[in-house]
Amino acid sequence: MALNLQKAYLFISAGRVDQFPAKPQPQVVFSGRSNVGKSSLINALLGRRSLARVSSSPGKTITVNFYDIDAKLMLVDLPGYGFARRAASDKKQWSAITDGYFTKNPNFDLLKLAVQLVDLEVGPTADDKMMLNYLTQMDIPFVVVASKADKPNKTNRAKALEALRATPEIPEGVKIIPFSSKTGEGKDELWREILAATGI
Repeated sequence: MALNLQKAYLFISAGRVDQFPAKPQPQVVFSGRSNVGKSSLINALLGRRSLARVSSSPGKTITVNFYDIDAKLMLVDLPGYGFARRAASDKKQWSAITDGYFTKNPNFDLLKLAVQLVDLEVGPTADDKMMLNYLTQMDIPFVVVASKADKPNKTNRAKALEALRATPEIPEGVKIIPFSSKTGEGKDELWREILAATGI
């Protein structure tokens, strides 16, 4: 790999759109509902245990976290959506900063790939489908990561993957990558997609 993962650090946790960095590095954004495993995925990709904090209170964090990888790549972690107990004011703040990433990001032209996480056991929620449609409408290249792929048994996993591939909101040709932060399944395949999309 052309990246030194030892040189990975949290560059900024942006709570406002005007805090988004303007560093000229390709960006890969991670999106998904609260508690779908985004932090665990980022930690697994980087070979770290706690660079991305795994929250014990889903939906608590409303920041966009930018991780600088070897000064060559920026991994961007959007706040999780769909947390039922979140206050209306928090939901409004989430919507503003998430929408702001796509509409007011000074480096939006450097966004090369979106990684949309869907819990394989749960399947795509209404919020997931809304996000999938948004990525398609914005013409943002994306892959779908089927997280927590180690949880279903073999039969249920096959059925869940088949149902996910049949989801109308996932266009034909979009790659679906089963992923487990526990076993490491899908890690190398996702890195291949990231490096190919960013040209690193």
